[in-house]
Amino acid sequence: MWAITFLLVSQPVAARPHEARIALTFDDLPALTILNDQAYVDYLNLMILRGLKRHHFPATGFVNEGKLDELQRDRQIANLQRWLDAGIDLGNHTYSHESPNALGAEAYIADIVRGEPVTTGLLRPYGRRLRWFRHPYLETGFPASVKRTIDGWLSTHGYRIAPVTIDADDWEFAEPYDDAIARKDVARQRRIKAEYLAYTARRIEWSIRSGRVLFRRDIAQVMLLHCTRLNADSIDDLAALFRRFRLRPVSLDRAMRDPAYRTPDTIADKEGTDWLERWAILKHRDLPEAGDEDPPADIQAAYDQVDNDRR
Repeated sequence: MWAITFLLVSQPVAARPHEARIALTFDDLPALTILNDQAYVDYLNLMILRGLKRHHFPATGFVNEGKLDELQRDRQIANLQRWLDAGIDLGNHTYSHESPNALGAEAYIADIVRGEPVTTGLLRPYGRRLRWFRHPYLETGFPASVKRTIDGWLSTHGYRIAPVTIDADDWEFAEPYDDAIARKDVARQRRIKAEYLAYTARRIEWSIRSGRVLFRRDIAQVMLLHCTRLNADSIDDLAALFRRFRLRPVSLDRAMRDPAYRTPDTIADKEGTDWLERWAILKHRDLPEAGDEDPPADIQAAYDQVDNDRR
């Protein structure tokens, strides 16, 4: 009897597949699009939110209040309300989406403040306040004195910076995708979406491997997405990618509990830089080369044809 018992408890237990965490963040609410069509913006917001609900994905949306007057203000505000009604938190992405490098510290802080009133009012009935801030272009301020001034103001005013570790440059695919929809070019839509998802897979894999290089484990990732029709049409495909890479979407609050995010960010750079690259500089580590690539040349060319604003 004792021998049998020993054999039973000694059998190896099948290990459950490891699952890491990922926080989904959407920039440029109410929408990033080249099409000045309120119904189009309303639709893509609804479809993103339905997709998030369908997959039970938490998320955080980052608002540019300057966009509210680009179309119909009441309907633009209604789109922000939809995110809150869906249980999704909203953060500040500045009013005008300008760079701190262009504005300087004081004007940039003023732009943050200008981006608060509507979102603050929408959050108030939920007993919530603005807590998260996302830098446009991931530019945190240059030189170091500008960055320190901005960081100090954000901390004093109760903001926490939302970092980014997965950036698949979705904006660069999204505007050619809008153009394809406007031209009713379904085949081109499909090609752009397929290229976007393939590129996103490579970027996710690179970020996972980079996290392991820096911390010798799987860290909680924070993914930068934009509020676009492309992402509205790709939610199910993105969900499949998360399953493929064993990433479980969690709230930004939950992801930020990972000790990796206690790593100080002291990098003052003119270029927008994700946090993996920032940490690599601080830790004097080389990140993987494979997967650290720009979007395909045809996508870059297509973007420049529809919106020649490359910085």
